[in-house]
Amino acid sequence: MTYRSASRASPHGMDGFLRLAKGAHSDPFSILGPQDTEEGTVITVFTPGADALEIHPESGARATALPSVDGCDGLFSGVVAAPGAYRVLARAADGATWAFDDPYRFGPVLSDFDLHLIAEGTHQRLWEKLGAHVMDHEGVRGTHFAVWAPHAQRVSVVGDFNQWDGRRYPFRRHDPSGVWELFVPGLGEGARYKYEILGCDGTLLPPKADPVGFGSEHPPANASVVRRVNRHEWHDAAWMEERGRRNPVEAPISVYEVHLGSWRRNSDGTPLSYADAATALVSYAQTMGFTHIELLPISEHPFDGSWGYQPVGLYAPTVRYGPPEGLQALVDAAHQAGLGVILDWVPGHFPTDPHGLGRFDGAALYEHKDPRAARHPEWNTLLYDYGRPGVQNYLLANALYWLEVYHVDVLRVDAVSAMLYRDHGRAAGDWVPNPDGGRENHEAAAFLRRLNDLCAKLHPGTMTIAEESSAFPGVTRSTNEDGLGFAFKWNMGWAHDTLDYMRKDPEARRRDHHKLTFGLTYAFSERFMLSISHDEVGPDKGSMLDKMPGTPAEAFANLRAYFGFMWGHPGKKLLFMGQEFGARGGWRHDGSLDWDALDTPAHAGVQRLVRDLNRLYRAEPALHTRDSDPAGFDWIEADDSTNSVYAWRRNGTPADPMIVVLCNFGSQAQPCYRIGLPQEGRWQVVLDTDAADYGGGRQEGRTSIELQPQPWQGQPFSTTIRLAPFSTVFLRRID
Repeated sequence: MTYRSASRASPHGMDGFLRLAKGAHSDPFSILGPQDTEEGTVITVFTPGADALEIHPESGARATALPSVDGCDGLFSGVVAAPGAYRVLARAADGATWAFDDPYRFGPVLSDFDLHLIAEGTHQRLWEKLGAHVMDHEGVRGTHFAVWAPHAQRVSVVGDFNQWDGRRYPFRRHDPSGVWELFVPGLGEGARYKYEILGCDGTLLPPKADPVGFGSEHPPANASVVRRVNRHEWHDAAWMEERGRRNPVEAPISVYEVHLGSWRRNSDGTPLSYADAATALVSYAQTMGFTHIELLPISEHPFDGSWGYQPVGLYAPTVRYGPPEGLQALVDAAHQAGLGVILDWVPGHFPTDPHGLGRFDGAALYEHKDPRAARHPEWNTLLYDYGRPGVQNYLLANALYWLEVYHVDVLRVDAVSAMLYRDHGRAAGDWVPNPDGGRENHEAAAFLRRLNDLCAKLHPGTMTIAEESSAFPGVTRSTNEDGLGFAFKWNMGWAHDTLDYMRKDPEARRRDHHKLTFGLTYAFSERFMLSISHDEVGPDKGSMLDKMPGTPAEAFANLRAYFGFMWGHPGKKLLFMGQEFGARGGWRHDGSLDWDALDTPAHAGVQRLVRDLNRLYRAEPALHTRDSDPAGFDWIEADDSTNSVYAWRRNGTPADPMIVVLCNFGSQAQPCYRIGLPQEGRWQVVLDTDAADYGGGRQEGRTSIELQPQPWQGQPFSTTIRLAPFSTVFLRRID
């Protein structure tokens, strides 16, 4: 009997039957399903547990009983006259019966063009082809599975629907793309599944979650779940249209960074769902005057304590907070409230969990082949091989997926330094130099440039932000100018230096005065975001309030003054949740913020201050339009270490009112501090962090400043002003 092969010469006869029954056949479609032979159409069905099998043509023709194949339990094969479309009726020895559509009577779903793009690593909509998709195929409803596993000898989908038996649903292989696919009729949303893979050396691997799966079981369970990502009806068209016309460099950007599982919890201790956050979180961030909400990674991850930074399912929003449409509703609600949404995105490394990407098809597929370059010793995670087109395609398509399917506005790219440097976290001799003998990872840099070019081209108005802790040149420079093309870079050096200064007692601050001025020596070398992030309040680091010296009242005053310094400083802004009201104690990922602290006037005062700083920042162009332009900043007083006082001006366009910022980080009040002012006219105190409403001692509201024609500090005019200890004051020219 000669069997037709779909793509190449296939083993057949009894040896093929035996290999199929053992789950060792790499070309099941050469045997299973209908095959044209010299004797007619032969149908072969493998159904372990069946004692008898019948083919029922949908044309209404008479059913045909298939004889069993000796020595191969559950395998039936025989000639069927012109079956066309058909269903299978199976009967067990105990008399139980079940009917099903044969997956092996269906043709491929993937087109030759899709396979070509996947083979060359350029399929920009990879999520539409790989993964699990509920669809109608050849008139039947079911789920199509497709996965990239070029080194595998056999790939099967397993789940409750086939008793997790990898022999039952082996896939069709497409060379040279390395993609395997199968349409499973009758299978729908909610089905749990994994891929069972016979590796390149014939070893049966641990069952793998779907790299492009859209859903997962709740951890610690880790099977993928068939999910649809097109259920949500969007209502953010106005936002999406306007987004493409914005210039983020000149816009006010104030970010509220949130770990969704510990921002606020329900009365029973469970975290809020995406749907809950669409109301509570969005309303709070809007009231507080933030422009964006940033979510710590919400891609599926097995370990809560990783905070999401060790993802296994890059395409699956974690089920901890609900289904995919819940996340879409959260983004939609944010957009309707005028808030952008930032996702922390982790293309730099992935965990070694057996169900994850590590040695996915028995070989180093996603990670680098060289063991010295494949693992990050500090995190004990695996590193992507950015030089492999299929890996680049997987990651680039994932970025585009979040921007398109979930309408995300910004991707904050995690651990960029670990991507850019081959020796990151490694001792001498434990890393592989690049072809030039250097430490730079040229493939990773090329990947990041391509990422930023694609996002800008396909989704105008979106942007990327780099968490990059080194001095790698041109992180925010255009790719046309040999830069990496990010919109902004976290200024982690600024956070380190300024917080180190704030921890010191007032006397020590005099000796380290220039820790607060040093950031201005490089503030315009990149487009920076000032980030006081989760990294500053993680385990063993304490809260922002805990870092402030002095009595409780002085600690609150220091924190308020620091926030004033931050909002007056060039650069976009970011605060991690809880910092906006001076939460005490280090952040716990498995708890909730201490919202009861707001019953205390001092905490409520900090919250009101951050709200008003956001409002001032957004209302005054001088505070945001030239955040990345040296013309937007001028020192007035940078050297008064005796009093620990700083003063500078912020400039917008010539038509925008100037803002002058003064900070007193000393413990002594300055009742008549003389400050030079650049322009005549009326000036006014528009915000004082020592105001009574914020928990300070200043009772009067906005006070006008009497200008004097006395040059001072290089300015043509001057005035005297009261500066409370540990305070920041904003002055605005009002005519």
